[in-house]
Amino acid sequence: MVIEKLLVTHGHLDHCSAVADLRDRLQVPVEGPHQDDAFWIDQIPQRCQEYGFPPARSFTPARWLAHGDEVKVGDLLLNVVHCPGHTPGHVVFVHAPTGIAFVGDVLFKGSIGRTDFPRGNHADLIQAIKERLFPLGDHIRFVPGHGPMSNFGDERRSNPFVRG
Repeated sequence: MVIEKLLVTHGHLDHCSAVADLRDRLQVPVEGPHQDDAFWIDQIPQRCQEYGFPPARSFTPARWLAHGDEVKVGDLLLNVVHCPGHTPGHVVFVHAPTGIAFVGDVLFKGSIGRTDFPRGNHADLIQAIKERLFPLGDHIRFVPGHGPMSNFGDERRSNPFVRG
């Protein structure tokens, strides 16, 4: 396997505190998240200390991503969907031909991402899920940042946070 680039969904520590070290070790570019998460990434060293994480460095992606962008990884083309709410700059990566989405912490099986961190916004998160993810189709299976996979149809019908 050849690692070609690092894709970042959002700026929280549990998703990107190792990015600077991995980028330097692997000599690969970093793409994502949306620039609205720059404040999270800039605070990585302080937040690591505050939350008891090992020391880590901030980084600047080679490319900030925006809604509608495309990211090429090998022969695959991923569509970028900006889904603010968990963080303001959260992005989701969708591979339409296989019906797979990498949703980070936007949506989980039976739940949604937290919005009680700085600049989180519950209304924005629900709107992004309903207006940007669910219209992609019930068949889309998603890989969340934590927990088991699910699909948009099951979550649209049964997830208590986004039903109705």
